[in-house]
Amino acid sequence: MTTNDTSERGLYTAVFSHALSRLDAEQAHRMTMRSLHLAYSLPGGPWLLRALFGTPDPMRDPRPAKRVLGADHRSPLGLAAGFDKDGEVPLALLDLGFGHVEVGTVTAKAQPGNPAPRSFRLIPDRALINRMGFNNHGAHALAKSLAAARRTERGQRAVIGVNIGKSKVTALDDAAEDYRFSARILAPYASYLAINVSSPNTPGLRDLQTVEMLRPVLEAVVDEARRAERRLRRELPVLVKIAPDLHDDDVRAVAHLATEVGLAGVIAANTTISRPESLRTTRSRIDSIGSGGLSGPMLAERSLEMLTLLRRELPESSVIISCGGVTTAQDVRTRLEAGADLVQGYTAMIYEGPAWPGRLAREVGPFS
Repeated sequence: MTTNDTSERGLYTAVFSHALSRLDAEQAHRMTMRSLHLAYSLPGGPWLLRALFGTPDPMRDPRPAKRVLGADHRSPLGLAAGFDKDGEVPLALLDLGFGHVEVGTVTAKAQPGNPAPRSFRLIPDRALINRMGFNNHGAHALAKSLAAARRTERGQRAVIGVNIGKSKVTALDDAAEDYRFSARILAPYASYLAINVSSPNTPGLRDLQTVEMLRPVLEAVVDEARRAERRLRRELPVLVKIAPDLHDDDVRAVAHLATEVGLAGVIAANTTISRPESLRTTRSRIDSIGSGGLSGPMLAERSLEMLTLLRRELPESSVIISCGGVTTAQDVRTRLEAGADLVQGYTAMIYEGPAWPGRLAREVGPFS
């Protein structure tokens, strides 16, 4: 770590401790989004972001690229879904140092999500509990935002995945067509599609992880992606994102189904509904928060277990994006060594700050 990295980290720690941590977690997130949007929209804003956080100009990036999911990646670390649900600032996030950004989760229909408060920090654990409930402006609104980004030269080269979920008002029996609709609307702007059947915050959604219910959803999205590929004349990979709470046998079953229906790969894993005894946050605080998905360093062990299992079960050509508990450059290296093709993080940036993705990219080194 360079002296500059250390000073940036110390500055953010002070800002987080004395200001951001005093705000409601969702309020702090909205403030961050507005700041990124403002910074990127100013004349010279993209250059300023890259200068501040030490990330290369994407048009002159000297780092070797690795071809994954039909796109060139210069860093293995990407931003997981949930941060930029409506595709407001994907290019700004890439300029912080992420190799790819996954926007969403988006649903076919706009929805407000669950009542607030719905996002909670577990500061002693550097963790987060959320029960956002897929709050988003809907597939059409995201398509409009991504179309604007893609019209720029920078946007045309950007690796932007799109994570799609089921609308809350849609019955489970109609889930396949709900996912198909979102896939159709967003295919022209997505570097890849990720099918989210693993959030704990939409009633019944995780039931779609059973092979019998998952098959029609996967087949519908893959069919729509194939149609889009013929129109767009490019590859449009499809992945499924699964929960860390799945039993190993269910992970194997999903892996075999993914292979059978022609998915490009699997993202493992989403947040967990468990509340490990190892958490440092007081049990009274955890109980007062209530339901929601837990993310943070405590997911690392299970995420690595799932990665190892999936790498054994999936064909060598299948892509695995390892997500959950990623904080350090060594975490990234460990996932890559265990067979991950790409790695994603999110919660760590809340505690490490906007310099985190660029710092990890530099510490991990060449990705090729």
